[in-house]
Amino acid sequence: MERPQGPGESARTVALAGFLYALTAFAGSAQAAPSTVAEIALYAGADRQMVLEAGAKREGALLLYTTGTQTKPLMDRFTAKYPFIRLELLRGDNADVTRRILEEYTAGLYQADGFELASEGLVQAREQGVLQPFHSPEAENYEPASIDPQKRWISVRESYGGIGYNTDLIAPERAPKTWGDLADPYFKGKLGISGSASVTAHWTAILVQEYGRDILRKIAANDMRVYSITSRAVANLTVSGEVPVSARASNAHFIESQRSGGKVAWVAPGPVAVTDSVVAITVRAPHPHAMMLMIDFLLSNEAQEMYRQIGYDSARRDMKSPDAPTQKIYFAQRPNFFDEYEEWTRLFDSAFTRKR
Repeated sequence: MERPQGPGESARTVALAGFLYALTAFAGSAQAAPSTVAEIALYAGADRQMVLEAGAKREGALLLYTTGTQTKPLMDRFTAKYPFIRLELLRGDNADVTRRILEEYTAGLYQADGFELASEGLVQAREQGVLQPFHSPEAENYEPASIDPQKRWISVRESYGGIGYNTDLIAPERAPKTWGDLADPYFKGKLGISGSASVTAHWTAILVQEYGRDILRKIAANDMRVYSITSRAVANLTVSGEVPVSARASNAHFIESQRSGGKVAWVAPGPVAVTDSVVAITVRAPHPHAMMLMIDFLLSNEAQEMYRQIGYDSARRDMKSPDAPTQKIYFAQRPNFFDEYEEWTRLFDSAFTRKR
């Protein structure tokens, strides 16, 4: 026969049961805490912010590879928000940063935590397994097309390639309204374009997609000049009047020129290519907690507003500007991007740089 428990024994039993439950819960919590880069990048628990901040305090540092030269206000804001993270930026042009990270990973050097870089520059890194899929609660605010299908990056700043023109030289009612208008003989000798590979490849892709290959021959008949300079430099020539019509112009460049008093205008003549910078984390990130805080920050409404203040557009659905293009193409998302890119480049060269 069991001996009845007294009041004191019952209380001790309850207390012991509570202790064991708390201990088990603690052990389960500790066991569930993300520890690998993949677990941290994909963590979606209710305590996510607390977990990331606690981990970032232990890490104490963050190395971000970027091409950004105008993003200092954002980086300053991030370090003010998380003063326990020592932020280091490694800057370079898109090609240099891409080559560097691939060489580092081939050599077994894993120092980069992540990127704020053009998506085109990360296609090869994605294909070679350098990028880690990640989760951010901010992602639900973004246009699906701005998110890599494998969830390895999200666009944080972008501009759009339309047509720009000098309003002193081209009356608004006579300005091109569609890509096909560039073939109008009225624009003979008035067209210019940057010879940058990504500019010409995307421009060619859109024209061929919309009008067929013959449109290239028709525009070439208008003696379009190909400049071995950047799109920004061609925009400056449009402001000065040397290039009355920029056949592929960034809206960001023309908005900046308008703010500086330039007599120019920009139109979205149909589908436009997106020039973006995306955020991504590496599969061997030394400071994954800190990098995920950076990702969340750059995707946040606060940071996106700061990007807009320095002239970029946002892919956030709750921050879409009223004059944003309705047809945007993220070329780096295409499954056969490299093969198509080579074909677009060949078509452009054949029509504009090798013509007799």
